[in-house]
Amino acid sequence: KAGMGEWLDGLQSVTFHNKLGSQADRIARIAALARHIAPLVGADADVAHKAASITKADLRSAMVGEFPELQGLMGMYYAREAGLPEAVAKAARDHYSPLGPTDTVPADPVSVAVALADKIDTLTGFWWFDEKPTGSKDPFALRRAALGVIRLILQNNARLALNALVMKAFSRLFQQLQVSAIQAKREELDDLASLPADLADEAILREEGRAIPDDEEREPNLGRYETHALAKTQDLLSFFHDRLKVFLKDQGLRHDLIDACLAMPGNDDLTLLVNRAQALAAFLKTEDGPNLLAGFKRANAILTQAEAKDGVEYSYGADIKFAETDIERALFAALDRAEAAITPAVKAEDFVAAMSAMATLRAPIDAFLDATQINTDNPILRRNRLNLLHRIRAICSGVADLTKVEG
Repeated sequence: KAGMGEWLDGLQSVTFHNKLGSQADRIARIAALARHIAPLVGADADVAHKAASITKADLRSAMVGEFPELQGLMGMYYAREAGLPEAVAKAARDHYSPLGPTDTVPADPVSVAVALADKIDTLTGFWWFDEKPTGSKDPFALRRAALGVIRLILQNNARLALNALVMKAFSRLFQQLQVSAIQAKREELDDLASLPADLADEAILREEGRAIPDDEEREPNLGRYETHALAKTQDLLSFFHDRLKVFLKDQGLRHDLIDACLAMPGNDDLTLLVNRAQALAAFLKTEDGPNLLAGFKRANAILTQAEAKDGVEYSYGADIKFAETDIERALFAALDRAEAAITPAVKAEDFVAAMSAMATLRAPIDAFLDATQINTDNPILRRNRLNLLHRIRAICSGVADLTKVEG
């Protein structure tokens, strides 16, 4: 009858974590991030923001106080009673999900946006203060949160750049921490008590060296923050990748195939990454797959050894006019055809088509390596053939880093 306002106000006095502020602080971060994520998963930004703002209100209710296991579920009922949209009510119920590897994954776009925001905020908050899992210890259930993010993305086929989302979350946290520090400092410093708020803030910021209003001095400070946040982001992305390997291994996808795809651009887009890995796994189950891989590794070994011996990189383009045999000329033609098919297929993220085009190289590569002496005494022919091997490596590596594939 009283509405949820009193509950939300009460969350300001509930500490989420001594370094990360109150539950109200956390809700503000989650709501801002949910608004940003919403259009990326097909949700309305205003509805997602509203949902994130009230999803934890039930934590202050007497019902959840008595029965904590009802948190989220009661939030749904309260949201309905408050006349809020059904999408908001569902988000209140589902934003904790998935809680484990077999838990149901939310599919409603608003629920997905809020659940992702909730988990990413948890991860970035504890990562910022180096409260990471160690060994078997994971007091804040960060492995579970990372797996939740992975399952939300993959099972909803969401296309998200995790790096950008994590940086956004770090930025929001950093701003909030600055504001909290300013407020605490103002209460401590008597000599600032009589200053207007904006001047007090500037004095505190200058004293602590965290942010300088002067334009000429602000950029170096921003650079220090960005350097720190980028390092944290890369570390957290590696954690996501480790959790993804465990998740995919349980589904029968080998670690080396995932590593081969992690080495490619866009590896923070987990849907793209998994699509690429699955296409590679399917390709290696065909007859051409293992044979082409063997030919690629053979060519790469010869090239790598020559580059190490000569101290140069043979990547300046092979010229067909130096081809001596029909087999050599056939390889040039096959590489031209394959590259013409692979490049647009990879751009269109059609990895099955790219792998099929790559399969056509199996026979001409085998024939060339069997019939041709690469390290011939003729330096011009040798250099041209090594450059040709580099082209094989470059074209095949446009799909995945095959050097990381075992066998």
